[in-house]
Amino acid sequence: MLTTMKSTRNNQEENMKVHTLAATDTQTNIRKVLTQTVQIKFSLRLLRLIGYTALLGTMGVSTSWADNCTGYDAGVTQSAETTDLGHGLKQTSVRSTSMLFSNDSMYNLVGGECAATVLQTEDGKTQQTGYCARHDKDGDTHSISFHQAPGADKGEWKSTGGTGKFAGKGGSGWFQNVLMDGKNSVVKWGGDCH
Repeated sequence: MLTTMKSTRNNQEENMKVHTLAATDTQTNIRKVLTQTVQIKFSLRLLRLIGYTALLGTMGVSTSWADNCTGYDAGVTQSAETTDLGHGLKQTSVRSTSMLFSNDSMYNLVGGECAATVLQTEDGKTQQTGYCARHDKDGDTHSISFHQAPGADKGEWKSTGGTGKFAGKGGSGWFQNVLMDGKNSVVKWGGDCH
């Protein structure tokens, strides 16, 4: 009887291990499919918007000749909460998903989340500050901080850390919104990616 109970318990433990491994494999596969789907959606959206960006580029959105890396950041707003502080002063907390596209840097298809606080002052000008934490298909991470001064057309970004292939990589540069429709945005960026 004792041997039968031990055998039954061992079989149950083996079944749990098999189900746990299967669930882990399923989660990994779902994660891969979702990542590929997001990359495809961002890629298609970016291709449509590159035409607009090229037009905007001829109308004054320019890059610095000193940039050794450039690209686009396609973002989708996940949440935005505005607090009216009175007298025209408003503060908005924004969280968005982000995917970088770049033909001349190691940050191509690095995606993740960004969080920002946008302050609208009494004179109607806005300023923002925030952070982005992204990862690539291998799970290596890269994070930046960013800031845009009140009323400025361009903002500044700076690397704050990384793991794996991004460990020890510095970098800083500029960014500029080229298209915003309330939920989706495309930001052109450039700088020194060393």
